[in-house]
Amino acid sequence: MRILRSYVGGRWQQGDGEGTPVHDAVTGAEIARVSSAGIDMAAALEYGRRTGGPSLRELTFHQRAALLKALGSYLREHRDELYALSARAGATRGDAKFDVDGGIGVLLAYASKGKRELPNDTVYVEGDVEPLSKGGGFVARHVATPLRGVAVQINAFNFPVWGPLEKLAPAFLAGMPSLIKPAGQTAYLTEKLVELVVGSGMLPEGSVQLVCGDAGDLLDHVTEQDVVSFTGSADTARKLRAHPAIVRGAVRFNAEADSLNCSILGPDAKPGTAEFDLYVTQLVTEMTVKAGQKCTAIRRAFVPADLLDDVAAAAAEKLSSITVGDPATADMGALASLEQREEVRRSLKALCAAATVVFGDPDHVDVTGADAERGAFLSPILLSGDPERSEPHEVEAFGPVATLLPYTSTEQVVDFAARGRGSLAGSVVTGDAAFAREVVLGAAAWHGRLLVLDTDDARESTGHGSPMPQLVHGGPGRAGGGEEMGGIRGVLHHMQRTAVQASPAVLTAITGRWTPGAPRVVDEVHPFRKSLAELRVGDAVVAGPRTVTREDVDHFAEFTGDTFYAHTDEAAARENPLFGGIVAHGYLVVSLAAGLFVSPEPGPVLANYGLENLRFLTPVKPGDALTVTLTCKQITPREGADYGEVRWDADVTNADGDSVAKYDVLTLVAKETR
Repeated sequence: MRILRSYVGGRWQQGDGEGTPVHDAVTGAEIARVSSAGIDMAAALEYGRRTGGPSLRELTFHQRAALLKALGSYLREHRDELYALSARAGATRGDAKFDVDGGIGVLLAYASKGKRELPNDTVYVEGDVEPLSKGGGFVARHVATPLRGVAVQINAFNFPVWGPLEKLAPAFLAGMPSLIKPAGQTAYLTEKLVELVVGSGMLPEGSVQLVCGDAGDLLDHVTEQDVVSFTGSADTARKLRAHPAIVRGAVRFNAEADSLNCSILGPDAKPGTAEFDLYVTQLVTEMTVKAGQKCTAIRRAFVPADLLDDVAAAAAEKLSSITVGDPATADMGALASLEQREEVRRSLKALCAAATVVFGDPDHVDVTGADAERGAFLSPILLSGDPERSEPHEVEAFGPVATLLPYTSTEQVVDFAARGRGSLAGSVVTGDAAFAREVVLGAAAWHGRLLVLDTDDARESTGHGSPMPQLVHGGPGRAGGGEEMGGIRGVLHHMQRTAVQASPAVLTAITGRWTPGAPRVVDEVHPFRKSLAELRVGDAVVAGPRTVTREDVDHFAEFTGDTFYAHTDEAAARENPLFGGIVAHGYLVVSLAAGLFVSPEPGPVLANYGLENLRFLTPVKPGDALTVTLTCKQITPREGADYGEVRWDADVTNADGDSVAKYDVLTLVAKETR
């Protein structure tokens, strides 16, 4: 019997010994064995630090994003191979797509966000410049740089593709190599995934490693520069968090643990309403997709007490149409293993101390196209329970199981939701926005994500149980206290934020962004005449003065239709405590400034595509003379294009030297002079 391979130190290798059997969830046949015996964990981590880390840190954020995009496209071409293997884990085609396509989608989402929201640079500059002195000669800024370790990623059995990819994407974009440790039950799928990743030849060597089997002494060798991310049970998360090496090195530890997620039906959602139907459909979907083996699945279904019987009857009717069996043909496949089925049955016994079965039989299920005894099949089980008992809020049956729980007031259901002591996801299904607000704000402290589902968003909603790469995936308390994904937040989790204090000139040199107070370079060549290859941060033009006349203000008001009294009515403007008389339109000031600094002939500047951070600081009155100083603030070449983005600092001042307007001008500039 084949032992699943690990990929460490730049080569594939098998663990020693006989290994632990891994079985087909549908047929019960042994399909592989898993062993990490003999794998040098310390050497694997060191290989990632010394080989993968430097290679990744040489790349800019945009280059890493391009690799993620290419990898996502490559995996999409090979996803049928992953779908086929997923069936052995009991997954239907829909389940497989949820896992495989979801993981690929995370890669592509991070590729997009990396290109749009991160610079084409190796350092991330966060926030504004912080002045630390009155004279402006001592300033500070926060920068984020990649940690010099390895992102150790310990994954759960239920998402063997999405799980690794949702952790890999932000770590890779941050410039940090990954070591993936999948759960044994479905490690053959993750092995295939990594085989495809390595076989693509797209990623730098050492940026991805795989250990199939027990973690062994892996965590003994983590350091303060490493990151450990874990998905699994809350009990295991607590043990790992307390590992001596993690405690000693204050190692960043992110846990995404099981949780007793809830869905709340609003009192307005009576039978016959769209929201009632949405609630029942969502509940049944969450019970049966992946055979309920999702950390975000609905475990506690809170409904108004007077609607309990209606919801129970409607859900039972829908569940009765669900076929269980061979994932190639049935609506719901098997659990991941026979052991997992027995664990669910044990949890059900504990739940039944406080609940009764509304639908299903924990010990029997009619199976189509497969052997009910050899495969890990289980009927969907819907319970009706007592929310005042502790069991529904403490015991999770990690399978196709949910419990209906009645409530009688908004305050009470918020309290019940909190008794889960921390959840990854919750949902509120209602057409009453006031009820939704009260529940969301009351329950938010106990949840990582909350979905409000109604007729307006139902058609486009991704549903209760779908984590999105743009949003944080995690939750407080029992849910682990960590966050995965979350867009750029997930990237920054793998980076060190450092406050850099220096002079404006030195801070400019360190960050690559011009800092106010740093030298400017004003020469005979207008900066708009310089290509990206010629332009330098700090290149500037000073233009003006231009005197603003009353005729300018009147013409602008008539031409634009902006006849706000402060620009047109002398008596009313004089009464305004901010102005004391007629003032120029702010947008007139910006327009006049553009006329001063622009170089109008065709050249490297291809387009102006926006302004940011615009602030009007001092009123401009007729007779004021304006001068504008435009300074190249940041240069961002675009990968795969013959142009890049340039951010300019614009400072418009009056004759007294006071700033009347400050803003950033954004332009597209050719890389080379044509």
